[in-house]
Amino acid sequence: MKIFNLPVSFSALLFDMDSTLYTNQNYAQSQIDLPIEKLARRHGKTFAAMNDEISMYRENWAREHNGRNISLANTFTAFGVSIRENVRWREELCLPENFLTEDRKLRSALELLEMHYSLSIVTNNPVSVAEKTLYALGVDDLFPFIIGLDTCGVSKPHEEMFMRAAIQCGAVPEECISVGDRYDIDIALPLELGMGGILVDGVEDVYKLPEFFSKGEW
Repeated sequence: MKIFNLPVSFSALLFDMDSTLYTNQNYAQSQIDLPIEKLARRHGKTFAAMNDEISMYRENWAREHNGRNISLANTFTAFGVSIRENVRWREELCLPENFLTEDRKLRSALELLEMHYSLSIVTNNPVSVAEKTLYALGVDDLFPFIIGLDTCGVSKPHEEMFMRAAIQCGAVPEECISVGDRYDIDIALPLELGMGGILVDGVEDVYKLPEFFSKGEW
């Protein structure tokens, strides 16, 4: 867990979902491989060839943008798949119920956080997939606000998604902390907006947040 510019006083936690609220490499990889496989079929290519093209595009993009990473959804737009179509693909292909189960430890941590902070999800999956994911984890009732790929029609990192989450939580950016597993996607832009950031290695770090915040030693 890495900490970035946490405010002394804050009221909202904006959580990424995938590989943040759960750690499941098989499900995480399926969310990459299945859309690429579908794209490969559209272009009449093998999965390996399409995957190489996607990887090369992302590597070139990173070189041209000071080493920053681009989301898969934004990458797909360069291959003719709009955000709207990407939403449909993800709703079809993402099946969290086949991979995830109730996480009581996560629920306990979030219940403690909910006592003091507004909780929101900001994800590059559609809202419907987020709802199914949270339900599978047994924490769907703890997140009243979900900002998804289909909420604003844009993919993280995008200012509109984080700002809308802050507004729904009744907070200004300086009162928010973004929590996620990818610095370029989940943390860098929120920091530019005046938010704090916590980069996690997976759900195991989320378990630690109530104790971390209770100490207030940042």
